Amino acid sequence: MAGRTQDPQGNKVATGGSVPADDAKTSTRTKKAPARSAGARAKKGDTTATAPAERRSRGSGAKTAPAAAKGASSQPDAQTRIGYYREMVLIREFEQRAGEMYTRAKIGGYCHLNLGEEPTVVGLMAALREKDYLFTNYRDHGYALARGLGTDRVMAELFGREGGVSKGLGGSMHMFDAEKRMLGGYGIVGGQLPPATGAALALTYRGKPGPDAEAVMCQMGDGTTNIGAFHESLNIAAIWNLPIVYVIINNGLGMATTVESASGEPELYKRGCAYRIEGRRVDGDDPAVVRRAAEEMLATAREQRRPGILEVMSHRLRGHSVVDPARYRSKDEVAELKRLDPLPAYREQLIADGILDQKQAEQIEADAVTEVANAIAFADASPEPGPEKLFDYTYATDVPNAPRLMPGDPVLPAGWDSADADNAYAGSEA
Repeated sequence: MAGRTQDPQGNKVATGGSVPADDAKTSTRTKKAPARSAGARAKKGDTTATAPAERRSRGSGAKTAPAAAKGASSQPDAQTRIGYYREMVLIREFEQRAGEMYTRAKIGGYCHLNLGEEPTVVGLMAALREKDYLFTNYRDHGYALARGLGTDRVMAELFGREGGVSKGLGGSMHMFDAEKRMLGGYGIVGGQLPPATGAALALTYRGKPGPDAEAVMCQMGDGTTNIGAFHESLNIAAIWNLPIVYVIINNGLGMATTVESASGEPELYKRGCAYRIEGRRVDGDDPAVVRRAAEEMLATAREQRRPGILEVMSHRLRGHSVVDPARYRSKDEVAELKRLDPLPAYREQLIADGILDQKQAEQIEADAVTEVANAIAFADASPEPGPEKLFDYTYATDVPNAPRLMPGDPVLPAGWDSADADNAYAGSEA
């Protein structure tokens, strides 16, 4: 990233061990920081420290600071970095147009955008293999795009149309594609944690650990770390040695509440210490940094059947959802967020490194505009699911005599009266 003078890996590591959070004294971020918005976070260079901890008793391999930093200075090749930028620009354009479509009543329900989180999304999805499983929260559009679900199908799902990834039945918060192994999209805060942990358990029955084994990634926001299901899932993952990486996207705010106001330990990667789960924090503004950290933790999950926590420091450029005006942010905070926008910085760095020129950058942006415009046209043309589809996915398999009453249908058949029931009951008694 532009202006970075320290190790671009930018890792903090809390290795698995039963260590009080206060033992991690090397962090440059104050433990009880003043309340701040997503924009007033620790500087990028502050993410290079490590937190010492005991090795987990069940095995060695807990990552130390030198091991975490090994190879951190390397950058991917030029085409890979251009590919990252292309994906980030597409997600940015998609989310901006999705917000516009919402205000035009093309999209119903809730709508949460990945604006500001694009490098994080791209880096995480680059780390996943095709056979890995992904569970996300409701801020899932960018993940669906980067996972390869298709710009047109994702937009159609937002529109509630049959051409959508969930056939128009899920909407913004419920992106799903079994073939791509993206299993949601969950609208309930933390709702993805138990199913993701269960999926990791299923993998332990289905195959053996190794470099080619499957793994699970479970993404969540910072606010999710304060609910019971988070701790229950971590505990189960630890005692059953499950191949899962829990990814915490820390944008500084749970709706309008700062992390410091809601969490006794605001350095969320340390939460795993109570369960002897390794935790790591990285800068979410560089997709290469995010990818490298995620790949290392996924490798541990695959080969050693050890869960991990990856905290990614990111930004939320807009309110919690499209309808949130974010009045809890001051003008100075809004200006700071604009300054911290990772896309212009990444573009400038590519140009400074001689990888991209102005004309190429403009072409990438024009391509994204065209692709998203085509996706909107596809969504508009796709039919709405008919009412007969309402019960198609109520059960995983057909259930005999399952009720399929539509709104307005009589609960009881025409001509039925209580005497029929009395006679039937009397007959059964006889």
